[in-house]
Parts: sequence; C-alpha cells; structure tokens
Amino acid sequence: MTPRTALGALHIGALMFGLTGVFGKLAAASPAIIVFGRAAFAVLALAFFARFASNTRWQKLNAVDLRRLLLSGLLLTGHWVSFFIAVKVAGVAIATLGFASFPAFTVILEGLIFRERIRANEILLVVLVSVGLVLVTPDFDLASGATAGLLWAVASGLLFALLSLTNRASSGRIPPVQAALCQNVVVAICLLPVAVPQLSEVRAIDWLWIGLLGVFCTGVAHSLFVASLAVIKARTASVVFALEPVYGITLAWLLFDENPTLRMLIGGALIIVAIVVSSRLSGSSSKNAVAAQAPSH
Repeated sequence: MTPRTALGALHIGALMFGLTGVFGKLAAASPAIIVFGRAAFAVLALAFFARFASNTRWQKLNAVDLRRLLLSGLLLTGHWVSFFIAVKVAGVAIATLGFASFPAFTVILEGLIFRERIRANEILLVVLVSVGLVLVTPDFDLASGATAGLLWAVASGLLFALLSLTNRASSGRIPPVQAALCQNVVVAICLLPVAVPQLSEVRAIDWLWIGLLGVFCTGVAHSLFVASLAVIKARTASVVFALEPVYGITLAWLLFDENPTLRMLIGGALIIVAIVVSSRLSGSSSKNAVAAQAPSH
C-alpha cells in the first residue's frame, strides 16, 4: 500500500465498523444469534486473510496466551451482546454514542490496573464523556426504553475498555489477526448453546445481514486496519478509527430516520471530541496495540 491508499483503507475500515449497528438493527434476530453469526463469519474471513493476504507468522501460544485470549473472548462476547441489545432497545444512534464512552473507562481503568498516573487532560476527557452522556440521555426514567438502551450501550463501552486493556497486555507478542481469530472462536463457542435452538427460526435475509456484519464489519475491516498499519502511523490510525461513531450515527439518520435532538447532537459532539483527544493521547502506542483493538467493535 501507498500512504494514500492506506489512509483510504483506514476510512473504509472505520465506515465498516460504523455499519455494525446498522446491520444489527436490520437483522430481525436476537442479539445472541447476531453475535454468534458475526463471530462465525468473522472466523472464516480472518482465516482467509491470514492464509492468503497476510505475511505475518503466527506465534505458538503458551498457557498465559491461551488464558488471555479466553478472557478477551469472553469480554468480546459481553461487549457485542450488550451493544446489540442497546441497538434493539434504543436504536443505532444512542447505542453508538453510549458505546463511545469507552475512552473515559479506559483512562480510569488504566490508572487502576496499570497504576498509571491520570493526567489533567485525561481528567478533562472523562468530564467531556460524562457531560456528553448526560446530554444524550433521553430522560432519566429507568423505565424508558431509550434510557435502558443507553445503559446497555455504556456497559458495552465498559467491556470494550476492559477488552482493550487485555489486548494491550498481550499485543506485543500475538499478531493482531491471530488474536482476533482466536477471540471470535471463543465468542462462537460461548454462544453456541444459546444459538443452536434458535437457528431454524432465522430468516434467510437475516443471515445476509449477519454475514455482512461478520465478513465486512469484522473480518474485512480489521484486515484493512492491519494492512494499512504497515505504512500509516499508529496515531493516524487511532484518529481515523475515532470517526466510527460519526459514520454510524450518520448512516442511522439516513437509513432509519433516527433524527437526533439538538441536545443529543451537542452530547454526541462532546463524546466524539473526547474520542479524538483520547486517540491523540494514545498516539505513542504501538501499531500492534492499535490493531488489536480494531476487531472489537
């Protein structure tokens, strides 16, 4: 890839990640079925990429690696299921904005888990996300479907932050594509007992949306990120990845007529600014660490 084509690939990957909620809403299936199908199709797509398009040699996994991949797979399962519950309950826009709270959780958890000092600009990031979530909240009645969906989405963001930190701990040794494939295998296995009784009820058109979700929003999107990192700086990749909520909310507005209120737009803008700031702050992280986060949403 040239730098120009790599930047284009990054934006296409971010757009595909932004389609995650859209395909999840189009598929009239339960979140468990959607996540199971997504993981299964993602395994096929990632295996194809690893076999024919990647020159990275896979690492032999030791016991520590297997435990970390199992943990990250469980976190990924919870992250995806809670996100798609939010999509079903509150819509794509609210689910995407709630999930986008993950930079604030990452800052807090990094301080707690890795004993890293929280800087003043990171405190500002947490404040921006918190204010943004308050503004995005449709009302403060827990009986409201939109509010319940937002809470599911925030839980998804928390699980994504935990997953990112788990990936960070192992990203220096395990190639991103190998880690992503193993994590998706864990997801599929975890949900297999729940999914099997429901498989016969899934419509053909729903399998189309789930297949697109697994192949393009997971396998292809992650592969584009990994390939582009060969010539693009990690800082640039993380900032482009931060545009995912913009793509997702715009597509929800165009396809589902999810018209945000002025208050939601202001709150969403604050959250997106926080994501960009977080991306800039983490620009010194390794390319493997950035790529390891890519398949998670």
